[in-house]
Amino acid sequence: MYSGLLIILLPLIIGYLIPLKSKSLIMAINRLLSWMVYVILFFMGISLAFLDNLSTNLVLIFKYASVLFLCIFLLNLLALAFLERRLPWKTTHHQETLPSRLHMALESLKLCGVVILGFLLGLTQWHFLTYASLGSEYALIFLLALVGIQLRNSGMTLRQIVLNRRGMIVAIVVAVSALAGGAIASLLLSLPLKTGLAMASGYGWYSLSGIVLTDSFGPVIGSAAFFNDLARELCAIMLIPTLVRSSRSSALGLCGATSMDFTLPVLQRSGGLDMVPPAIVHGFLLSLIAPVLMAFFSS
Repeated sequence: MYSGLLIILLPLIIGYLIPLKSKSLIMAINRLLSWMVYVILFFMGISLAFLDNLSTNLVLIFKYASVLFLCIFLLNLLALAFLERRLPWKTTHHQETLPSRLHMALESLKLCGVVILGFLLGLTQWHFLTYASLGSEYALIFLLALVGIQLRNSGMTLRQIVLNRRGMIVAIVVAVSALAGGAIASLLLSLPLKTGLAMASGYGWYSLSGIVLTDSFGPVIGSAAFFNDLARELCAIMLIPTLVRSSRSSALGLCGATSMDFTLPVLQRSGGLDMVPPAIVHGFLLSLIAPVLMAFFSS
């Protein structure tokens, strides 16, 4: 299994070293990255169907995901509320009319549909489907290289990251409190501490956490991490418009790594243009450390 730290970090670093000047090529990379996510989640669903004692393991996945989500989500909320009290984030922005949050939630749930389709196909137990696990390992390496390219060409410079104090502080608070939540969840679930910390290191990046942890710990832990991070994004979409009025730090922090892409439009419309730079920095930093921490705790 490609669970070693080097195997995960090497394609990420190689991708990060590739500068792209063509906007059309960058857009093509982004589209390819989206398709690769669907492919690998499909493989994950197939692998899930080949588990021994399937019904028992499905109950375990639900249990792990539920406990992990509650621990991380509650600790994130408490830590971010404390941050907002100590360092209030004031603004004069008036909230805009938002697009349908139900529509955005359904877009996220498409990923669940892909996993379910793979799972249903895997239930046929056709022999050639046993290669899905190997295929997902090679696809993971390719996906990490694409992620590295995307981060390099996101337009963020080191100077911009360092200067945006709010984005950095919120990212640090989210990162630390999520790991604390993962540690508590590991105790409640009687899992090894490193497993709980690895599951907490996705920071809402469900398209990567499920893949990496399935490769390292198997389909049960990987699927639990995927559903935990997906639930985080869905809750963020629903809560941002309300939270941004009382705690802008909480509205940003709950988005996790998705604040630089999927949830960015909701943050911008709810919190104004001054939410955009911190959101991009926050998402960039969490996207950068998530694969590193997952690799470290999985090695």
